[in-house]
Amino acid sequence: MKILFITPGSGDGYYCGNCFRDNLQAQALQRAGHDVVMIPLYLPLKHIGSLQGNAPLFFPATTYYVDQKVFGNHKMPDWLKRLLGSDKILDLASVMSGTTSSAGMEDMTLSMMVGEGKAFDEHVSQLITWINEVEHPDVIQLSSSLLIGIAKAIKHAMDVPIVCSLQDEEVWIDGLQPEYVTKAWKSVIDNASYIDSFITTSEYYRQVVINKLPALGKVGVIYPGVNAERYHTDEWPADPTIGFFYRMNELDGLDILADAFVLLKQRNAVPRLKLRIGGGYMGPDKSFMAKVRKTLLPYKNDVIIEEDYTWEHHADFYKQISVLSVPLRFQEGVGLYLLEAFAAGRPVVEPATGSFAEIVGDAGLLYEPNEPKALADALEKLLTDNQLFRQCNCQALILAQEKYRDETMATKLLNLYKTIKKK
Repeated sequence: MKILFITPGSGDGYYCGNCFRDNLQAQALQRAGHDVVMIPLYLPLKHIGSLQGNAPLFFPATTYYVDQKVFGNHKMPDWLKRLLGSDKILDLASVMSGTTSSAGMEDMTLSMMVGEGKAFDEHVSQLITWINEVEHPDVIQLSSSLLIGIAKAIKHAMDVPIVCSLQDEEVWIDGLQPEYVTKAWKSVIDNASYIDSFITTSEYYRQVVINKLPALGKVGVIYPGVNAERYHTDEWPADPTIGFFYRMNELDGLDILADAFVLLKQRNAVPRLKLRIGGGYMGPDKSFMAKVRKTLLPYKNDVIIEEDYTWEHHADFYKQISVLSVPLRFQEGVGLYLLEAFAAGRPVVEPATGSFAEIVGDAGLLYEPNEPKALADALEKLLTDNQLFRQCNCQALILAQEKYRDETMATKLLNLYKTIKKK
């Protein structure tokens, strides 16, 4: 089967949850023997180039943003398009990318969701022409409803089934200026008829979607899965080590974990305790990271911060920790870092929010409220109770084998694709 994933690039400088979910799905389908191509939007996909094939970059972030903001209904000069779409400018945009705020991105967001406007029409026409002339897919999967306007354009041009993933869109949409929020959510309903199937990653988030968009209809759940062989290890770090692996920013709660680690070191209930931080960060996160470093300064010799995120060393992180904790400040649809930790046999400690109760089960501990003392207490309990730790370790491995395998995910995706192709 020929499968196209249309997915936004994030600059590849940090661990992006939705980007990585798309990567996991595409890699699993390719290993199952299918022809998979990832079509990048906004910024290049550097770490997963093997699945990009010959697909060019569409809707380049620099060109599309300036076209929306400056030129409106007027034509952008060709020389400026070439300049803004050059590798050097895109590389610079990648370095500076990574804002978690949608403020200032209202027009660009709405154009992609509604599927209208001069700039949108020009760029989506290039995308559709390329798909028609080069790929001829059996199915197309959109990374997010933030791209749902593309589905409308594709359906008007060709008869191909389209699947749309749903996960954590409200983090971006509800951060828009108030007058845009209602329009954005309405655009999902208005364009839902162009989607053959909506899917999400947890029962928790399926209920969020139903409550937010009751008119959307049926939403399927396909749990993510990881390639367990990449993470499997029989080794453990010499010293008990807490790990944080996600983008290093306030939204993902790294400062909460930093404060909890300081409390644990002051208590000294877990001798030789270490903290390892990975997942990368971007320009907008530098001031936040300066505060985190200041918090951790008294124990800097017991802290390792992996400055650069790379796909090549991604899985190795989990082999160097004893337990994982990512104390998010938002209600996440699924935490892929949890599934990776389980594949390595690592228990987790997470706030009792979002999908964590559903995903974690008995493979770790949940705590509340999401503040440093409660987190420190839960971490201390897990790291000082050997029987509890072994139980969570065993449950993590069981979940990795029975529920969160990439083969299982690929099979369910393929069954869905075959079903919608028959309609």
